[in-house]
Amino acid sequence: MTIFAPTIDTNDSIRATWAEVDLAALRRNVRLIRGSVNGVPGAKPVGVMLVVKANAYGHGLVEVTRALADITDCVGVAVLEEGILLRREGINAPILVLGGVWGDQIPLFIKHDLILTASSVDRLSQIDEAARAMGRRAKAHLKIDTGMERVGVHYFNAHKLQEAALKCANVDILGIYSHFANADSEDLTHAKLQLERFQEVLAFYENRSIQRPTAHIANSAAMLRLPESLLDMVRPGLLLYGVYPSKHVPESIDVAPAMAWKSRVVYFKVVPPDHPVSYGSTWKSDHPVRMVTIPVGYGDGYLRRMSNSSQVIINNRKYQQVGTICMDQMMINIEWDSAYNGDEVILLGASADQRITVEDMAIWANTAPYEILTSINGRVPRVYTCQQSI
Repeated sequence: MTIFAPTIDTNDSIRATWAEVDLAALRRNVRLIRGSVNGVPGAKPVGVMLVVKANAYGHGLVEVTRALADITDCVGVAVLEEGILLRREGINAPILVLGGVWGDQIPLFIKHDLILTASSVDRLSQIDEAARAMGRRAKAHLKIDTGMERVGVHYFNAHKLQEAALKCANVDILGIYSHFANADSEDLTHAKLQLERFQEVLAFYENRSIQRPTAHIANSAAMLRLPESLLDMVRPGLLLYGVYPSKHVPESIDVAPAMAWKSRVVYFKVVPPDHPVSYGSTWKSDHPVRMVTIPVGYGDGYLRRMSNSSQVIINNRKYQQVGTICMDQMMINIEWDSAYNGDEVILLGASADQRITVEDMAIWANTAPYEILTSINGRVPRVYTCQQSI
């Protein structure tokens, strides 16, 4: 059944391109992930932070978070605006903003009960002062850079941030974390070095007989390859949506993709031999072919660099996309088969024994699965379904 109405009614053909998101599949993925990281009897429970940044990896920030909020320990977003939106939509779960913060934003974090990332002594001091001025308590996680060189205090200076945190009168330090740069790479040498550095940082608390805040570093790849990195909480991102980060990651959790991307045939023609197709005349046939036009293009997030490489499924058969992908349309060579206006076209998903995966699209675009999902933009309406009870 459809449990959230689509933004645009595809049944009335107002927009003939849409994405279907199965919320039950997402909830099942969460349960499988939680079961996997908590598989040791008697061990301390490992929490699960669901990463829903970048519009929940293209699946829909509000709808996905609302569907999963009751089975998560924390929600991870990238920017302040994502957190505020979730609060305004009635999401009460703990929300950690993983990205950097500039000073003028701090009062908004406190106002909306969002958890800040404190990435330096100066930033932590600003958070403490803002909370004091507002007569409120702020919440923060300390960010340690163990080898990403992005946001966070260097691991070799982490003790300065940790000592400053102990002196904060108006900030509750709820967590401490780092981020892997290469957990999905074939060689885990650097990832193991990062974990070693982070564990040395965490020794600060044990050495002082202080209970450490919730420690987390494991992303999707690390969860499956570095069990010693699970610590107190994990941060599944891509895996939550049923996609594995790379070919080097073992597919040891039976997660399932939650999104299908579809369109419809809107035009049919016969193209004569030696008639180039689309901008730049990058493709032509040496024999007559039947061709259909699909109303989707790079303006929707179907990447232009997939031109002449990608495939779609029509009537349970795969066909080649040909010519340069346009902003709003692309052409499909069906050779001498038949297709009619209104026929469904699967860009991502399955039909009978045919399937197109996010990994397929990433290969065609010479990119990572992350970019494929997050590129599907707001012009593509989402239809939320539930294939089973959630």
